[in-house]
Amino acid sequence: MLRSLGFAISLAIATLGMLLPTQARSTDRALPMRFELRQSIAADPCTGKCEKWISAAGAITADSARDFLQAIKGGKDLDGATVVLDSDGGSVVGAIALGREIRKLALNTTVGRVVDLPPGPALIPRADCESMCAFVLLAGIQRSVPAEARVMVHQIWLGDRREDPTAANYSAEDLVLVQRDVGRLARYTAEMGASIDLLDLALRIPPWEPMHSMTREELRDTKLATDDALPAAPAAVVATPAPSVAQPAPRVTDGARASPISNRRWAIVDRSGTAALARRHPLTVEGEDIGSFDLVLACGGADTASYDVSYVETRHVGEQIPVPPSLSKITMRIGSAALSLKVSSSERRKEPDQLVTYASASLPASVLGSFASAGNRSIVVETETDGMITIIRLGNTGAQSSLPQLADSCRKGIGDRAEMARPKTGNFAAAQ
Repeated sequence: MLRSLGFAISLAIATLGMLLPTQARSTDRALPMRFELRQSIAADPCTGKCEKWISAAGAITADSARDFLQAIKGGKDLDGATVVLDSDGGSVVGAIALGREIRKLALNTTVGRVVDLPPGPALIPRADCESMCAFVLLAGIQRSVPAEARVMVHQIWLGDRREDPTAANYSAEDLVLVQRDVGRLARYTAEMGASIDLLDLALRIPPWEPMHSMTREELRDTKLATDDALPAAPAAVVATPAPSVAQPAPRVTDGARASPISNRRWAIVDRSGTAALARRHPLTVEGEDIGSFDLVLACGGADTASYDVSYVETRHVGEQIPVPPSLSKITMRIGSAALSLKVSSSERRKEPDQLVTYASASLPASVLGSFASAGNRSIVVETETDGMITIIRLGNTGAQSSLPQLADSCRKGIGDRAEMARPKTGNFAAAQ
């Protein structure tokens, strides 16, 4: 009977993992973190022994420590209880305060979700603990990360400028705030008895790259997980900004005011007498600078329903990353749309040692319009070569004001537009 009951619970858990609505869960994770004290059904009816869980799901705020203490009502009868984390992260100060309260109560921590199933609450191990959530996880006396769960980290950044960090402005007060929080995290990490390698790993991932999903070795070596069954984080690399390259002076193109390609915003640029919308961005791998790329959007010939996309990348050797022989695949994603770019040239240059790649595609005007509309929207550029993948996210700063200028230029008759000169490499921006 007990064996049948256990099988039924396992089957229900597996089914629930497949059926839970993703959109509803992502919405819940955006809300302030909620805490709920739960108790499993007795694993052994003869002894009545059961597990105590404190579900902690949602965004970490400055009030999370206070909400936690209110939810557990003073922390009585919590011996052996486990805080179950499912969070996108949030406030640095809030995470540190919450972590210290968890450590005071000598609680355990894990990554997962507590859900209601017949005959009672159950722990689902498939969940994510992102950003500052990793430092809350660090507060547990015993810390476990199930194989189905993920712990992901990245640099701390000013929240209102995370969507397009290279386009934002930063004051001295902003730098003071970030450095103060880094110092707080370093002190907290040491206080929790963990390795400073955890903070080092997080600080090498810039906000335009995806969060780093920690490996089992990294979980063990940083002491983020205490599981004995866990099977070395690579050395730290400090990212440096890509060097800026001098551009020609602005000029008027097709009635639109042109400017140099910028790594701060999307702007109208001149390409052999024809207006184009362009943006430059650093190319990094876990914070290591390996070059930069230009994205250039130009009129799609007589077809005003699409734009020509040109991708120009210059890649150089990094501190630990060599220059690959060629680039094999480039994909651009805007929302749910994925666009595969055709690589027309990817060649090594000796002086200096660089890989210069040109690629192109046609982008529907409706997709570009959705990217340039109001709000925080982004383009994700993925490149692939032997043994390496880069994923870079660009925000839409400047696109909303510049795209109408490009659209007006494209609506002109072909005879009214200056024809684009076509070098051997095709209709691309000049390589750096």
